[in-house]
Amino acid sequence: MSEVLHPVANRFLAYIRLEKRYSAHTATAYQQDLTQFFIFLRSHYGDVSLSGISHSHVRTWLAWLMEEGMIAKSVNRKISTLKSFFKYALRHGEITISPMTKVTAPKIGKRLPGFIDEKGMQAVEDNRSMRRGQEDTPIFADDLEGRTHRMIFELLYHTGIRLSELINLQERHVDTGNLTIKVLGKGNKERIIPISTLLRDAIGEYRAMRRKELAEYDKEVLLVNPRSGKKLYPRYVYNVVRGYLTDHQITTLSRRSPHVLRHTFATHLTNNGADLNAVKELLGHSSLASTQVYTHNSIEKLREAYRKAHPKGE
Repeated sequence: MSEVLHPVANRFLAYIRLEKRYSAHTATAYQQDLTQFFIFLRSHYGDVSLSGISHSHVRTWLAWLMEEGMIAKSVNRKISTLKSFFKYALRHGEITISPMTKVTAPKIGKRLPGFIDEKGMQAVEDNRSMRRGQEDTPIFADDLEGRTHRMIFELLYHTGIRLSELINLQERHVDTGNLTIKVLGKGNKERIIPISTLLRDAIGEYRAMRRKELAEYDKEVLLVNPRSGKKLYPRYVYNVVRGYLTDHQITTLSRRSPHVLRHTFATHLTNNGADLNAVKELLGHSSLASTQVYTHNSIEKLREAYRKAHPKGE
């Protein structure tokens, strides 16, 4: 493939391999991108000198890629390759201006956060499986391990806290009298989150069973490993959440991490009319832009209702 490349491109590829120490995978991707670009250039414009390559040439290539069905994310990677290459050529005096100065990357559509529907979360609340033929089977066992796993779900869904915030939740920061918990979020920012009487009672039951079943446990944090009494770790929580969501068919989502419960908390709030600024504060977002993604799920719900109910909705 190197024979189709400009000599400067070959020197650039050697540079990123030998001097920049890029991985073999990355270097191969750069080589493929440049090869594809120069083949396109030659087939559409003939022999063009390096200094003769303009932003129009690049834009035409990018437009062709998108017409062929390439997604914006992949196109942006190719733009990044060309930017690095022409920056190298500029630095070594091969060109006087980069054609990439007038090339803008296509916007990548934001993926909507996946969430569990209210039916699924109600099954968790009611402690009943959604697996066909096992609807009367409890999800959580009535022992300390089952109670701990249920608390993980209830805290994540009722408060929207992050996994890291869950495992670091301090005993002294749970105020059952005022129905609040204090959470230490990103950047060591504290926020107060209200809790329901249902969650307060569940915490009380968990604490009572923990004291009864464990002779020794970490008294600094709220949730502990039901067998060792030690503070929970991220992989433990991840496996618990994924395991229950999968085994009891609570959701059809492919992604079943603890963060899905945070998305579910926020989506259910916005779907039921919660003020977006309030949701922002509850989630601990630094800007409203991060929270606004959940309005898209609300809009999709409205669109679905419109399609179903309006005589011309189809």
